[in-house]
Formats: sequence, C-alpha cells, structure tokens
Amino acid sequence: MNHNGNHEQRKSLSEVHASVDVTKRKGWRKLFAFLGPAYLVSVGYMDPGNWATDIAGGSQFGYTLIWVLLMSNLMALLLQSLSARLGIVRQLDLAQASRSSYHPVVNFCLWVLAEIAIAATDLAEVLGMAIGLQLLFGLPLIWGVSLTVLDTLLLLVLQSYGMRKTEAFIIALVGTIGVSFLLEMFWAKPDMGELVKGFIPSIPNDTALYIAIGIIGATVMPHNLYLHSSLVQTRRIDTSEKGIWSAIKYNMIDSTIALNAAFFVNAAILILAASTFFRAGMYEVSDIQDAYKFLSPMLGNEWASIMFGVALIAAGQSSTITGTLSGQIVMEGYLNLRIAPWLRRLITRLIAIIPAYIVILLYGEGRTGELLVFSQVVLSLQLGFAIIPLIHFTSDKEKMGVFVIKPWVKGAAWIIAVIIISLNVKLVMNEISVWIDEAGNSAWVVWITAIPVCVFAGALLFYISFKPLLDRKRKEKKAHTPHGSATQLVNLGSTEYKHIAITIDFSSVDSLTIRSATAQGGKNAHYLLVHVVETAGAMWYGSQIADHESDEDTNALNNYVLQLREQGYDVEMKIGFGNPKRIIPEIVTRFNADLLVMGAHGHNLFKDLIFGTTVDTVRHRVKIPVLIVRDN
Repeated sequence: MNHNGNHEQRKSLSEVHASVDVTKRKGWRKLFAFLGPAYLVSVGYMDPGNWATDIAGGSQFGYTLIWVLLMSNLMALLLQSLSARLGIVRQLDLAQASRSSYHPVVNFCLWVLAEIAIAATDLAEVLGMAIGLQLLFGLPLIWGVSLTVLDTLLLLVLQSYGMRKTEAFIIALVGTIGVSFLLEMFWAKPDMGELVKGFIPSIPNDTALYIAIGIIGATVMPHNLYLHSSLVQTRRIDTSEKGIWSAIKYNMIDSTIALNAAFFVNAAILILAASTFFRAGMYEVSDIQDAYKFLSPMLGNEWASIMFGVALIAAGQSSTITGTLSGQIVMEGYLNLRIAPWLRRLITRLIAIIPAYIVILLYGEGRTGELLVFSQVVLSLQLGFAIIPLIHFTSDKEKMGVFVIKPWVKGAAWIIAVIIISLNVKLVMNEISVWIDEAGNSAWVVWITAIPVCVFAGALLFYISFKPLLDRKRKEKKAHTPHGSATQLVNLGSTEYKHIAITIDFSSVDSLTIRSATAQGGKNAHYLLVHVVETAGAMWYGSQIADHESDEDTNALNNYVLQLREQGYDVEMKIGFGNPKRIIPEIVTRFNADLLVMGAHGHNLFKDLIFGTTVDTVRHRVKIPVLIVRDN
C-alpha cells in the first residue's frame, strides 16, 4: 500500500505511463502507434451485459430499439472523445481531475459510486464467462462463477509483457467477437426494410423504456470514461500545441474505429434476436442461455450456437481486463491510494461474485438474465456522476487553454447528460412506486431506505453540476473587485523576534526547523521548544500519563535544549499532551511568542496526513507570524 501524503500525485497507471513513444513516427505508422486505447475501451461496449439488454430488446420489440443503440454509440463517441482530450491536455485521468476540484467528502462519494459501477460491470463479466463455459462445456453455472476468480492472474501476466501486447490481445478478442457475429448475420438473413424502420425513434411502453435505459447503461459505461482518460497517457507525445492537437486528432480516429466496431457487435446481437426470436413470436427470450439454445435450430446451422458461445467468452474475458484497470484508476485517482493489482482485482471480483452466488443459489440459474439487465441499469444510474464532471473539466478555459471544447460540443454534451439523467429519474420513480405498491403494509421500509438514498444522490448530482459554475462566478467577481492601489514602502529593515516558539517532532526536519528559527532571532531571542505527545494514553489522561513514549520524548527534547544552551542560546522546553491542534496554540499563547516556527513534515503514512492538517489548523489559531519549514 502506498500513500503520497504531501508529495506530488503519481501519474495515472504509472507503470505504463508514456511507455509507447509516438513522437518519432510519421504517416500511417504514427496512426498505428496511437491505435489501441479505444479498443480497450470498446470492449466495455460489447461485454455480456450488453448482450442481455440487446437480446431482451430484440426479442421483445424486434428492430424497434436499434435507434437507441445508434444514439448510445453517438453519445459514447462524444463522451469518450472528451475523456481522451482531458487525459491528453491535462495529463490527468477523470478521477485525478475530480480529486483536484472537489471536497474530499464529495470525492469519497464519487469514488464509492464509481466502485459500484465497476462492480456492476464485473458482475456482468462474471455471469457472461460462467454462462459461456456452461454453454460450450456443460459446466454448472455456480462452478463457472467460481472459476472466474482465476482470471485475476491474466492481467498480471499481460502487463508484464507491456502495454502494446495487452492491446494486441484485446484486439484479437474483439476480432473474434466481430467475426463470430458477421457469420451470425449471414445465417440470420435479417429483414432490411424492417431494420431501417428501427432507426426511427420510438418507445412503445415502460418495459421498452427499462430496456432502453439498460442499453444506454450498457453502452455508455461510466468506468470507460475514467479508463480512456488514463489510457491515452500511455503514449509519449510531443507536448507542443501542434503535437497535442495531433494527439487529439489521432485518438479521435482511434475512438471512431473502435466504437463503430462495438456498435456493429451490439447491433448484430439485437438484429440477431429480432430476426430469429421476435420473428418466430418468441418474445420472452431475454436469457443468453435461451438465445444459445435456440440459435442453431432456428438458423439451421450447428455453428451458430458455438460461435455465439466463443464470442461470449471472448467478450467476458476482454472486459475483465479493462475492469481491473478501471478499478486501479479510480482508487488511485480519487483516494491517491494504491494496492497490489492482484489484490485490487481479487476484491473487485469477490464483490461481483457475491450477488451472482446469491441469485443462483436462491432463485436458480434461470434468473441470471434479469440480473444482467439489472446490472446495466445500475451502470446507467451512475453515468451522471461521471459525465457532468467530465463536461465541466473539458469546458474550463482556464485549465484547458486553447484545447477547450467548442460551444456546440459543450451544448451536445449537456444535452446527452440531461437525456441520460432524465431517463434515469423516470426509471427510479417508476421502480420505487412499484416497490411501494408491492410492499403493501411494509412500504415504510422503502421510505426509510431507498428514498433517503435517492435524495442524497440527487443532492450530490446537483452539487457537482453547479459548484464549478459558482466557483467561476466567484472568481469573476473577485477579478472585477478593485484591489486598491500600491502603498509607499518604508522602514524595510529586518524584523526582530524576541520570543520564538519551535515545534519539534523528532524527525529529520527538526534540525532545519531549529536552524531556521535561530536565523530569525539570533542569540538575543528567547526560544521555546514545543513537543506534543499524541499517544492514545496522552489523548485520554493528558499530563498524568507516564508511558514509555512520554519519557523518551522528554529526554529527547531535553537533549535539544542542552545542545542549544551549549551554543549560547536562551532556550526552554515544554511538553504538551493530547491533540496538537489544540495544545500547540495554547502553549504558544502562554509563552507570549511573536513567531512560531513549524516543520511541515515528520510522520509517515496516516500520521503524516494528520500532522499536515495540524499545520493548517495551528496557523489559523495563532495570531502571530508562522514560518513553515519543509524538509526536501
């Protein structure tokens, strides 16, 4: 585990950051060097969760909802281009940019929501892989779910070969899926006239709305916005204005090719379901297992089901890899916290496996299709919390400079955000009203659980939507407020400090802190060395504590006093007990100090974070100058 404290934030996916050099390539070789990140992103748009929503949509409503897929793809293309632009221009992923803009509590909430989205994605991958193994090899679903834990090792193996090898592996899996469905289309022979009508927008009923939202959630995936903004940073680019524009252009080409491939796969699944199940009047086929079972007899080709199963395993496996990377990005970005990749992967996978186990054990294997569709609706509900910050960050002229998005792009992005959030609000209201009706006399449970969660989510969404606008207005107001005129500078001699307090924390910064203090007062000043014992016992018993650390600290502080007195300095010491934020200002005030010198560092890990906040708090609680000394 690694925590940076006050140090500079690490690079996104630091182990592969700028690992692919594109600066020395020209023409098609340069384009080829840029191709890759969007393919890793695109697998999220064709994971097993998409299959469930596409099959459900195609079997129940024929070609009617294909326009939702097209709209989702256009949304995805715009949003992923914004994500790539953020990573290229600011060299920050979406989570890091959020961390630098929002309050820590808000960031923690956004991190939790991002983790829920990744868990929902992983749930779809777990079920997809397990279903694929069951279909091809007859393995019971519960065993397939258990076996998916083992693929946590795959990413570790791939990463040891470098970023380009990982991308090549993913592209091979995407190619497998594409070829499989190309053959399925050839066998299915869809009705082209009805297919074209499917591009005219319409939502027949509430069930269609639920599936449409699921399709949007399965297509425009929140974790992909975090992933893309990080993956584009694996390219070492020319950082001149021309070089950055070039990188934006090539990544747009990469995104267009990859996401159109994903659209083809999704459209192929929906068309396949429409031209087989819907045409035959089998409107209730929503499970992947049913689709597999009926494909061969309906298409008259035994390879139809086999290719379907192979593509399903390829989709599940490729999505697993990108889900792992996304988890690493959001944890490091929001919390600046890194854990071992294998542990990160294992935790995510176990979180996903638990609901899969519960559904299979309690309701049987037949309910997994519903769980897959539900996981995609959960994803859609998370979208607003990723899209809104992304739009704010890429339309911030101060941070993006000449690379800020154009007004029409910004307008289109906000329209997408409003459409998604509006659909989600309608969906949530419909679902909660159903829950309340079904609960009967127990409806109060919904009112004290689901309703407060929805209110909190709405408040958070409102906050992240309007905070940047309020900040901008505040800055503008401040900028237009006259700052006054310059005053005449007189009496610029050195200030003499007579009573100087020095905080000591027995670390490498002590020597520098004391040297900085004596440089201010010389041998004419009176010095007070201050140390606060922060043990649990000291917090509780105060000065009555007589533990080992208190004795050691007293002796160590006395050692400093003796050394300084030998060199001719007038110095005394004071040991405090308890919370340093409260104790230090009290001691400094009693000493009647006219300068306080503090070390900004000294502790490790969590204490480092605590002491960092101590400096800020003390600085605001004393009414004298504070000199903060930082150890390099």
